[in-house]
Amino acid sequence: MSKITISETQDYFLKEGEKFFYLADTCWSAFTNPTYDEWEYYLEYRRMQGFNVLQINMLPQHDRSLSENYIDPFEVLPDGGWDFSRRNEKYFDRAEKMVEMAVEHGFTPALVVLWCNYVKGTWGSKINPSRIIPRDKLEEYVSYVAERYSRYNPIFIISGDTNFETEDSVDYYNSALETVKKISSGSLTTMHLSGGLWEIPETLVKSPNYDFYMYQSGHVKEHQHLSYELAQRFYNMPVKRPVVNGEPCYEGIGSIGSYGKYGRFSSFDVRKAVWQSLLSGAKAGAAYGAHGVWSWQKEYEYPMEYAEVHGAPYHWATALRFPGAFDVAFAKWVFEKYDLFDIKPANDKLLNETTEIRVAEGKDKMLVYTPFSTKIKLKIDELYNKWEGIDFESRRIFKPVLEKTENFLEIKMAGFNNDLLIIGSKP
Repeated sequence: MSKITISETQDYFLKEGEKFFYLADTCWSAFTNPTYDEWEYYLEYRRMQGFNVLQINMLPQHDRSLSENYIDPFEVLPDGGWDFSRRNEKYFDRAEKMVEMAVEHGFTPALVVLWCNYVKGTWGSKINPSRIIPRDKLEEYVSYVAERYSRYNPIFIISGDTNFETEDSVDYYNSALETVKKISSGSLTTMHLSGGLWEIPETLVKSPNYDFYMYQSGHVKEHQHLSYELAQRFYNMPVKRPVVNGEPCYEGIGSIGSYGKYGRFSSFDVRKAVWQSLLSGAKAGAAYGAHGVWSWQKEYEYPMEYAEVHGAPYHWATALRFPGAFDVAFAKWVFEKYDLFDIKPANDKLLNETTEIRVAEGKDKMLVYTPFSTKIKLKIDELYNKWEGIDFESRRIFKPVLEKTENFLEIKMAGFNNDLLIIGSKP
């Protein structure tokens, strides 16, 4: 079980000395919902597709689907809260068995230590205040998690969906970062942030215990520009670290706040979010989510308050086969095939007015992603003698038509009404 490390350039990952593209599936509810047989089937399918990381909530996900397999991780008090001094070892035994199975299938587990509803002073603390971890029990819990699961070389995602709106929340997460690193110094750490957040307290940004940035471009249709805008924000942080879009729009989920207006996100929306992220600074990798897998929906009703926000989830086995998972796996394949680990954002070379088209450049390559078919004008002086195009809808490879003028290079509109990637290579 080898560990993931960070490159000397501080902007991508390595595993066993080889470049590693982080491709995570989001299955927050794994430890509470699936049977072992379901989990085995899931692992085999995602392994076949090429995923290599699984993002899982260590404690029960507050908006998970209902399950006959649910057990509480701590003794339940008369008021419905938990006694954090009395762990239910059956819960953590089950979690360890599932982590062990995932590792045996070649996955790196990325475990969320403290989703925001368990932390004082976050927006999520209002969901069930009786289950906020008391400050004097925090280090005991975090130490237990780090000690028990560190043998599987996980990534520890310290926070979940948090916004750092109070000093209490910053204190909780800073303490958790320090505790994890004391016990499992070789495990990488990050923080999963609430949708659209990029302003992180300076004490955390400068913390030597914080290894890579993970942002959430999220599930609001009107805010999908955050895929590339947040990538740029984190790329330009004062402390350089690898950047991952850890929660782009989930396939099949309804747009938050406007589900009735826009409906559900499609595989195209997912592709667009991932490629715009990768070419805008978040090149260390990306996560994917299917609406029904992350909550692990079965025949039971989904809580109505969440169904009104997200739309009812699909059965997990249906969502598992959504086509967008293959699209993001194909993004990993392209990234590795063309060795794009040295690319940097280069939208200053785009002469089109839209910011939806994203440009990146490496030592000997230029990449252009466009979500729609149009002519593209680039201001470039370098000689790129080989150009290839990929139509993402069908994964067809084509040869783009170019016209070089004195002032710019024009890539003619392709004959596909889909999103495209254009790759130029130097001799």
